[in-house]
Amino acid sequence: MTQAPKYKRILLKLSGEALMGREDYGIDPKVIGALAEEIIEVSRSGVEVGIVIGGGNIFRGAGLAASGIDRVTGDHMGMLATVMNALAMADAIEKRGAYARVLSAIQIHDVCEDYIRRRAIRHIEKGRIALFAAGTGNPFFTTDSAAALRAVEIGADLLLKATKVDGVYDADPAKHPGAKRYERLTYDEVIERKLAVMDTAAIALCRDHHMPLRIYNMVEPGNLGRLMHGEDIGTLVDAE
Repeated sequence: MTQAPKYKRILLKLSGEALMGREDYGIDPKVIGALAEEIIEVSRSGVEVGIVIGGGNIFRGAGLAASGIDRVTGDHMGMLATVMNALAMADAIEKRGAYARVLSAIQIHDVCEDYIRRRAIRHIEKGRIALFAAGTGNPFFTTDSAAALRAVEIGADLLLKATKVDGVYDADPAKHPGAKRYERLTYDEVIERKLAVMDTAAIALCRDHHMPLRIYNMVEPGNLGRLMHGEDIGTLVDAE
């Protein structure tokens, strides 16, 4: 008998850079295909899945602002990049036989649905994979903040941040081989130690709404499924 998943509903945060694979820009079809397969497997095991994808593989608002573009304009361009990524992921999911819906925080009626909380929850309850695009719909907020917000809004049991490292470290493990990995942290420890987990607004939102956050390595095949069945992978951030 297959063990039932530990979680009923999750919100998965993927960075735009995660979709690049080894490319310098854009989307690597092999990477997005592998991610889609893992997400579908988890969905078919009975877990309800919402996803927020960043846009850094195409445009990042803060980076555009640094190059001279107005910050609000740059952030709007970044939001559009997340819509492109969400459409690509939805396509990869549906090509593999599952159902996906893209819901955007800014109105783009011809390509996706508007984000309406009750509609999003209804899609998820029906077993569809919901992709939340365009961040919060507001400039100056990152897709990390959008992920925390959507996780709270849909009543997720867990917010997952997929990265290329196996958790949170006290220093960059690529530059410091002796860096210490944390197995568990509190929200306040993350903020006080200025650990590069998510931005402060996202961590504070998780703290204030008691949303557990886990940071894990998405490069390792099968990690998402193992997490759903209770394996202690990566770093857990919660109240205690």
